[in-house]
Amino acid sequence: MIEVLYPFMVLGVLGALMGVILSLAHKYLTVVEDPRINEVEKLLPNYNCGACGTPGCHAFAEAIVTGEIKSLSKCKPGKADKHFNPILEYLKEHPNADGSNVDVKI
Repeated sequence: MIEVLYPFMVLGVLGALMGVILSLAHKYLTVVEDPRINEVEKLLPNYNCGACGTPGCHAFAEAIVTGEIKSLSKCKPGKADKHFNPILEYLKEHPNADGSNVDVKI
């Protein structure tokens, strides 16, 4: 009769072990992304055309926030008054963690 319980005990131990491994992986392997990237991406035209030289608007926003791209005019479908000025205002209001501003121009 006890032989019937062995598979349930083994599966219970394996389930508990996998749960511990998953919780540790979540704790130590999470990727923290700058929240300004998503906000800048929302202000872009979101055509994901790649005309700026990046694979999409998210990558372009990431390059803007990290300072890799210095000119917003690389975004071909973007317009200065509709897209670029709000991005510049947002970046002035939300500086880098060290307090410096992102050096980007139209």
